[in-house]
Amino acid sequence: MAIDEFLVMNQLDYPILRIYGWSNPCVSIGYFQSIDDVNHERCRQEGVDVLRRITGGGAVFHDKEITYSFVTKEFPQKILDSYREICEIVILTLKHCGFEAEFSPLNDVTVKGKKVCGNAQTRKNNKLLQHGTILLQADAKRMVSLLNIPIEKIAGKNISNIGDRVIGISENFDKVSELMKKSAKEIFQ
Repeated sequence: MAIDEFLVMNQLDYPILRIYGWSNPCVSIGYFQSIDDVNHERCRQEGVDVLRRITGGGAVFHDKEITYSFVTKEFPQKILDSYREICEIVILTLKHCGFEAEFSPLNDVTVKGKKVCGNAQTRKNNKLLQHGTILLQADAKRMVSLLNIPIEKIAGKNISNIGDRVIGISENFDKVSELMKKSAKEIFQ
């Protein structure tokens, strides 16, 4: 994620899509988020690193997923419009994988009402950086054990716990990465 921060803070002549994974599971917390939203003791016990990212949003448990960043100097000024536009890459990628995905405001992509992709943004230096994750496998029980998820996060969403809200797509990292590159080229040339 330090590379993403470098990209948004330096000269950029064209949009950049970065796709990466994690060598070890970790939790990233949003720029404005309280560190109390992480179960630090449990993270220490399991050897899960905790880091703060430059983008906003809530805590994310990074494990079996694709993490991406998209940096551009041309973007809609309305936050919802910029999320919708960049999330089209993910929606088309999932379509290529055989899923009917849809944008779920403010910053999620869902399949059959379950979250498969969350996103966060920052705007700095006249550029936009969007981080996102596509869950390949979702270990909701482990995720919930590492995070202290505020009750407001699930209130009013007709779910008994946050683990009922997320799902993995059970696809291969390399396959989804290639489809994501293809989708970005189709959408942004």
